[in-house]
Order: sequence, then structure tokens, then C-alpha cells
Amino acid sequence: MQSPLFNYAEQQSQERYVIQNPQLLRISLTGSDDILARKGAMVAYQGLVDFDGEYQTSSQRRAQARTGEGLDLMRCSGQGTVYFANLAQYIHVVEVEQEGMTVDSAYVLALDSTLHTEVIAVDSQYGVSGSGKYQLNISGRGKVALMTSGQPLMMHVTPDKYVNVDADAIVAWSTGLRVQMQAQTTNSSVRRRRGSTGEGWELSFLGQGFVLVQPSEVMPPQNAAIGQGLAAQFGAGQHGSHAQNQNNAWN
Repeated sequence: MQSPLFNYAEQQSQERYVIQNPQLLRISLTGSDDILARKGAMVAYQGLVDFDGEYQTSSQRRAQARTGEGLDLMRCSGQGTVYFANLAQYIHVVEVEQEGMTVDSAYVLALDSTLHTEVIAVDSQYGVSGSGKYQLNISGRGKVALMTSGQPLMMHVTPDKYVNVDADAIVAWSTGLRVQMQAQTTNSSVRRRRGSTGEGWELSFLGQGFVLVQPSEVMPPQNAAIGQGLAAQFGAGQHGSHAQNQNNAWN
């Protein structure tokens, strides 16, 4: 049998994480280090590989219930090759080092089991109750596979060049950056969006590091538990700007 489809055969590489194509990730398991991956993200595998639900500590369960932020993971162990994907989103492998990385958990596809994760809060400069945003801090040394809706933009932050990002478009940033949630509004109430522009809450970054932004403010229809903390109604997370734009249409 002949077909151009055979041009999409497996990529040969000695690397553990390999981008098979922009929307498909291949990870090799050697039996020594496990991989933690998004539940249900496996699309194919070869070899002797076991899949099991990852145990969450009581503190992790409480944090996820309180903030809506956290990782629902499966543990992949054994020897073989596993392919991961999620709704044909674009995949990017990031090496986490001492600096650390802060992400929205919705965009995590897989990570080394040696890495540590912790839910943190980003507060509003106005101190408005419920206007903060919860994120996931990843620390240690290892690799993380992130997903974006479309090809992303990597922005460098320096002491003389700060960056502002829409709270619904942010994917990840260097943990060492100073970040604050803000909404520069012309209305008397900060709870309202910027006039009739459709723009709302944003994150302001200062310091030295990077910010990763995706070209979309709406997540794909995957029913993922993303950004459903207290900030959701103020333009941060799954029901942020999209939901507010719908509400504004009726007001």
C-alpha cells in the first residue's frame, strides 16, 4: 500500500521528549523515571507501559476544590513510547530549571514526575474580593509539555521593558517575575469592563524573564477545569472575557 500518509511515520530520536508533529508529543519511558500526563491524553503507545491515576494529597485536593486550579493527572510508567495529544492543540516542550515556571494548569499536557507543583494566587491591585487569579507554580528540574490554541508568542520581560497581557490569553511565565492583576478602566467601578472596548482584566509583568501568550482568549470546548477560581467572573479563566462579552450583550 502506498500513500502520502506514510510521510508521517515516527520520528527517530534519542531524546526523551520529541515533538512528533506540532500537535503530537512522543515521550520515551525507560523504566527509571515516570511521566505525569493529562488524564486521557494518550493517543497511542508501544511497549510495556502502565497507566494509573495519580494520587492527590489532601492539601492538593483542598486547593483544587477551593481555587479550581490543579492538575488531574495519570502516571505513566514502564518501558516504551507513548504519544500524547489534546484536541490538536500545539505542543511545546519547556525545560524547567531553578528559576521555575508559573502556568495555567489547563495548558499542561505532561511533565516529569520529579517536578513539584503548587497552587498560588495572583492578587488584584484593587484588593477587590474575588478578583484574583489562581495559577500553578512548577519548580525543580525537568521538562514540561505545554499546549496552546494556535502558535504562541514568547515575550521577553526586562527591567526596562515590562509587559501587559490579557488574563485570558496568558499561558505561562517565569516564576521570578513580579506580577499584578489590574484593570485600567474608565468606569467608576473596577468591576466593569473598559467602556465598550471588550477589554478587561490583564496581568502586568516586571523583572527579568519570559511570558508565553497564546493567540486566543477562548479555550477549546474540552470541559477542562481551567481558571475557575474566584477570578472567572472578572475576565480570568474559562468563563472570563467570553462569558462577560455575552453578558454585556444583554445589558
